[in-house]
Amino acid sequence: MVKIFSGVITMDSPTLQLLNSSTVVALSGALRLHVAFLFAGLRPILPDYLAFSFIVYATYTLDRTISCKEDAINRRELAGASRNAGFAACIVALLLGSAVLFREGIWLAPVFPFIVGYIYTRGIRIGNRKLRFKGGTGVKNVIIGITWGGTMALIVGRWCPAIGTVGVIFLFFTLKVFITSCVNDFKDIEGDMAAGIRTLPAYLGENPTKAVLITVLVGSYAIMVAALLLSIIRDEWVLLSTGFLIMLGFLLVYTPSLEQSSRMVCRKMREFAISWEAGVGLVFRACLAA
Repeated sequence: MVKIFSGVITMDSPTLQLLNSSTVVALSGALRLHVAFLFAGLRPILPDYLAFSFIVYATYTLDRTISCKEDAINRRELAGASRNAGFAACIVALLLGSAVLFREGIWLAPVFPFIVGYIYTRGIRIGNRKLRFKGGTGVKNVIIGITWGGTMALIVGRWCPAIGTVGVIFLFFTLKVFITSCVNDFKDIEGDMAAGIRTLPAYLGENPTKAVLITVLVGSYAIMVAALLLSIIRDEWVLLSTGFLIMLGFLLVYTPSLEQSSRMVCRKMREFAISWEAGVGLVFRACLAA
């Protein structure tokens, strides 16, 4: 709830948490887009990175603002947050991100996440039949992967004429986000099951899901190594090896019980591996280049 005292606007804790809940994922998105630019051999374009982070922020904040059954369980800390504040933040962020990308001639990327989200939620009508995707096992994770892998590919594709390079980047980051979204679902099993959303952890269980994710991880990086050897992407061995080792190590040791650990390093392990893996790779790359 937004409260006004003596002309000063203050916000209660749930509202602040809502407005800040997507900040880390937005910053992480900008770092991943920079990595994608490096794979494509493109010079950094900071306005595009900022615009992408705004779009990520708007999309995730909108998802957290719209109440749904699983959120009543998975995000109890946001109960009572001001939906008006959430919607306002989404609109401002989306307009800012769209304005930058439109100026660059990138028209589809700003609305692509919302198009995919609408299709996921509402389904597709083919003749007299309507195909619904929401609730299918692992479908949510595939959709999230396509959303951000596709958006990044659209931005990269504006500056990179090589279709093969853009296609590899789309596939790699689609699979990468698929993995990280599945990892996030480990902590949300209760709420997802209550809402009828069959995520892989809810359907397969912990160890089988981790086996699937490790297989996808190895496959995605094998594709990137092949693309590098074929000169489809630029030589970025440091980023590839760092990203692979961090995520593989994380998947091997992670268990949902760590979320309740008394040690902060254990509680933050998932956030570090998912949100800052690209940043760590970029730091190592900079250090080796110095």
